[in-house]
Amino acid sequence: MIKNFIDKLLGKSGQAKGAKSKFGKREDVPASVHGIDPSLVDGRALDVVHTLKSAGYEAYIVGGAVRDLLLGLRPKDFDVATNATPEQVKGLFRRAFIIGRRFRIVHVIYGRGREHEVIEVSTLRAHLDSADAEQVTGNERTSKNALAGMKHAVDASGRVLRDNVWGPIEQDAARRDFTINAMYYDPETETVVDFHHGIRDANKRVLRMIGDPAARYREDPVRIIRAVRFAAKLSGLGFQFEAKTRSAILPSLKLLADVPQSRLFDEMLKLLQTGHALASVELLKSTGLAKGIYPLLDLVVERAEDPFVRSALQDTDRRVGEGKPVAPSFLLACVLWSDVREGWNRRQQGGMPSMPALQDAVDEVFESRIGDVSGRGKLGADMREIWTMQPRFDKRTGATPFSLAEQPRFRAGFDFLRLRAQVGELDEELAHWWETFSTASDAVRRDMIDEIRLEQQRGKGKPRAKAGEAKVGRSSPRVFRQPAEGEAAQPPVEASESALAGAEPSFESEAVEGVDGAPAKKRRRRRRKPSAGGSGTESGDLQPGTDA
Repeated sequence: MIKNFIDKLLGKSGQAKGAKSKFGKREDVPASVHGIDPSLVDGRALDVVHTLKSAGYEAYIVGGAVRDLLLGLRPKDFDVATNATPEQVKGLFRRAFIIGRRFRIVHVIYGRGREHEVIEVSTLRAHLDSADAEQVTGNERTSKNALAGMKHAVDASGRVLRDNVWGPIEQDAARRDFTINAMYYDPETETVVDFHHGIRDANKRVLRMIGDPAARYREDPVRIIRAVRFAAKLSGLGFQFEAKTRSAILPSLKLLADVPQSRLFDEMLKLLQTGHALASVELLKSTGLAKGIYPLLDLVVERAEDPFVRSALQDTDRRVGEGKPVAPSFLLACVLWSDVREGWNRRQQGGMPSMPALQDAVDEVFESRIGDVSGRGKLGADMREIWTMQPRFDKRTGATPFSLAEQPRFRAGFDFLRLRAQVGELDEELAHWWETFSTASDAVRRDMIDEIRLEQQRGKGKPRAKAGEAKVGRSSPRVFRQPAEGEAAQPPVEASESALAGAEPSFESEAVEGVDGAPAKKRRRRRRKPSAGGSGTESGDLQPGTDA
C-alpha cells in the first residue's frame, strides 16, 4: 500500500513499460534551439532565480513569461517556480509575503509605491487525484477549522479547497492547463525544460490542453473561461485552438453551474481586462458561449455592439495595451448605464425628483443585474458614484464645478461623460467645457463660470460656443486689462491659448459685455495669488474608472 502510494506520487502507478507517461517526457532544450533573447528577461526575476539557486534550490521562470520569450516578446509579468517551500522562499528575501490558503505562494516585492514590482514564486506541486483528497462537508467558510491542518482537500462537489502538496517538476508541469504555459526556463543555463511539446505548439501557434480536454474541464470548469481568455489574448499572434481542446468546450459549459458565483465574477473581470475584451467577446460568440457562463457576462456580449459599450471596451483594451491601469467599475458602469438611464427617466416621468429617481434606479439595477456578488462592495460604490455624478455635470455655476472637480472619482465620472458625448447621448460642448475646466487655473475657472452665468442671464438654453473653442467672430473669451494711470486705454484682447490651458491672467479688472448690447461694464476684483495650475490632469492620462 505504501509502495503504491509512493509509486503514484512519482508517476509510476500501474504504468506499463514503454507506455507514454501522463507526465510527459522531459526535454532540455538549449538556447541554440529555442532562441530566447536573455535581454528580454526582467532583472528582478533573474535576481529571484539566482538567490534561490545560490541557496541550493531549483528555480525556473515559468508560465506565460516563457511563452512570450519564445515568441520574442517582452513579458509584462514574471513568475518563478522552485522546489523550496513558501517558508524557505520567504526566509531568503527581505520583502516577501506568503499569501493564499488554497494555493500558498510567495510575493517577492521590489521597489515601492506605484513603481513596485511583484515576482510571484510558487512551489512545485504534486499531481494528485481529487479522489485521494480529504473531503469536508461544508465550504471554505463553514469548514475553516477542519481545513486548518489539511494540505489537499475538496468539498462535496469535488472543488479543490486546499492544494499544497509539493512534488517534482514533471508533476507540476502536468497540472498546468496548456502546453505553451507548461515550460520552465533557467536563465542561468539558458535551458528550457519542456514536457509536453510546448515549444512545438508555440512555433505552430496551437493552443492545446494538456491531457484529455474533457477531463481537464471536468476537474476545473473555470478552465473553459481561461481557455477563451488565452485564445483571445493570443489570437493576434495567430494562435488557434487545437481541435479537441475546442470541441470539448461547449459540451462542458453546464459544469460551470457548480462554480461559486464569486469565482465566476472574478474570471469575468479577468476576461474583460487583459487588453483583449473585444476579441474575447467575438470568441465567446464563435464558440457558442455567448450565453451560459455568467449572467453579467452574457449582458456584455449582448451589448457589445452598442456604440457606448463598444467604446468602453475599446477604451479598456487601449489602456491595457498602453500599460495603464483599468478599473472594472468603469466598464461595468458603461455596460449597465442603459438600464440605469431607462429607470431614471421612467421615475422622473412619474413625478419623482431627479436625484432620488436616479438613486432608486441604481438600486434596482444592482438588485437585478449584480446581486450580492459585488454590488454592495467598493466596486458597487464606485459605479454608483460614477452614475450619480452625471447630473451634477449640468450645473456649471456657483461653487458646484469647483467641488465636483475635487471629488476623488471626478476623472472616472468625467471619462464616463466624455464617452456619452462621443456617442451622441449629449452635447459635446458639455464634455469639452469640463475638460477645459479640469485643467485650468482657478482664475480661468472663475471666468468660465461667469461666462456660463451671463449666457443663462441672456435667456439662452445653453452657452453659445464650446468652452475654449472657436466661434465665428470670436475665438475665445474676451479679456480686458485695466489701463494704468496715464496710459491710453487699450482695445480688448483675446484670451491666449495658454490662459485657457490654465495660465493665470495678469489683470485686476475685466469688462464683460452688457446684456442685450448694453455698454460693457467693468467688474473689479481682487488680484489673486497665482495657483499651481489647477487641480486637474491632462485628459487621457488617467484611466477610465480610477481615482484622479
